[in-house]
Amino acid sequence: MSKILAFAGSSSFTSINHAIAAYVASLVQGQEVEVLRLSELNIPMYGMDKEKEKGIPESAQAFLAKIKEADALILSVAEHNSNVTAYFKSSFDWLSRIDPKFLAGKKALLLSTSDGGRGAMTAREIAEKSLIRFGAEVVASIGIPKYSEVFVDGTLTDNELNTDIASALGQMMG
Repeated sequence: MSKILAFAGSSSFTSINHAIAAYVASLVQGQEVEVLRLSELNIPMYGMDKEKEKGIPESAQAFLAKIKEADALILSVAEHNSNVTAYFKSSFDWLSRIDPKFLAGKKALLLSTSDGGRGAMTAREIAEKSLIRFGAEVVASIGIPKYSEVFVDGTLTDNELNTDIASALGQMMG
């Protein structure tokens, strides 16, 4: 049995990307799945001065431990000003200071969503490059545009997107 860690690259407690990550995680069958709310870890913003003064924060070490325990990741990234969120980048900055290839051997399903028509595509493209750089195998990168129209009552109503997600989950488990 594989262990899958699902989370959103967001510090928002009301993140639509967290809702998507949790939804996709709920589709996984026959595997151990943990849905993590990254915002609850309270990882501080990365800074060299902070690292020199206080070392690696326990919250970043705890996040890395969860990633290391997982065989695969379901990650949905939010977009701020055509980029990944500062919180997501900072969290990964801390992890890369501990282990530059902290995602080695991990398969990842990368998602993003927004209310816009591009589904946070730019942030997803940036995140994909980072995931690969840190050692992950990205099995699929899927954008979910027009979140408020296609995600209704906790369910993704777009059949084509659901088919794409099911296929990607199959690749991730295969």
